[in-house]
Amino acid sequence: MFDFRITARAGRARNGLLQTPHGLVHTPLFMPVGTLGSVKGISPQEIRDIGSQIVLANTYHLLLRPGPERVKALGGLHHFAAYNGPWLTDSGGFQVMSLGHLRRISEEGVVFQNHINGDLIELSPEKSVAVQEALGADIIMAFDECPPYPASREYMKESIERTLRWLERCLEAKTRNDQALFAIAQGGIDLELRRISAKATIAFDTPGFAIGGLAVGEPKEEMYPAVELSTRVLPASKPRYLMGVGHPEDLVAAVALGIDMFDCVYPTRTGRFGYALVAEGRMNLKLTRHLDDPDPIDPECDCYACRHFSRAYLSHLIRAEEMLGLRMVSLHNLRYLHRLMEQARSAIAEKRYGEFARDFAQRRFGQEIPGWFARALQEGGHWE
Repeated sequence: MFDFRITARAGRARNGLLQTPHGLVHTPLFMPVGTLGSVKGISPQEIRDIGSQIVLANTYHLLLRPGPERVKALGGLHHFAAYNGPWLTDSGGFQVMSLGHLRRISEEGVVFQNHINGDLIELSPEKSVAVQEALGADIIMAFDECPPYPASREYMKESIERTLRWLERCLEAKTRNDQALFAIAQGGIDLELRRISAKATIAFDTPGFAIGGLAVGEPKEEMYPAVELSTRVLPASKPRYLMGVGHPEDLVAAVALGIDMFDCVYPTRTGRFGYALVAEGRMNLKLTRHLDDPDPIDPECDCYACRHFSRAYLSHLIRAEEMLGLRMVSLHNLRYLHRLMEQARSAIAEKRYGEFARDFAQRRFGQEIPGWFARALQEGGHWE
């Protein structure tokens, strides 16, 4: 029911095939975030049309509304949300950090103050797994603590140890064989703690492993050594998932090091602010200069927005706060990341990932390629 195999390599970058109960997916891939069972403003058919392979939903938010038992009674996420492809559910561990002002951590779990009505909500490893089993995702995540940045070494060490104990409880609580539970390694930017966490986590031999606790405010110069170390320690035979990462340059650098899966709200959130992803970075469609521009956002893009609408029209819609404009830019941004991963897979298969990544960098950064990006390519065997 679950299987992962590497189909091509270029340096440390690799292509893979991941078999899930709801379909075969090709890695490396980017997963759109549908926190409440919906990618904001985008229909399930549009999600399919742009090449999405897995959609992510969030345990904490779906626990609050509409409730896991209601979703289960209505056929699980696949039927409830009318998207019958693979789903992945986050465990709620990220909210341990992001809702830090509304929660209390203990060995048993986390008590949150519901951000909607103020009620107290308890989420433990056992409850997180039970909620995810009710939601019915193909891949479920172990309940963990995502520490904030910065955090003291003592706090980080205690957090890692607690996350490992919670992982053991998650595995004991799991009852469904048609769901794959991925463990999450933590450690922040402390490379020694990263190594300790990763080695202890892989001992549980879960079907896949995630790298958590990064892209939470730390500089990229400190983030990428942690990614590089993690991909050296985590098993090559299992999927590696870098959580919460979605900037195009981050995807290209992390794939170079052997990352297989990504997710982030960045493309849709950026789209809702009127910014379109292009090879050079971000295009601000709210600017007046676009009001008379007949070109599409990106002439190279095959998304619905780029095939049908001009920058002028989309700029008009966005400035007028028309919903269609924000939807179309969000759609384009997701397609941009999917195309980027499709191009990465082709480059890996053709043993030219270094050329692909360097070309990307020249268009994105010009002559001032950041040191962290160049080092990631060097460590991955892609810089000449």
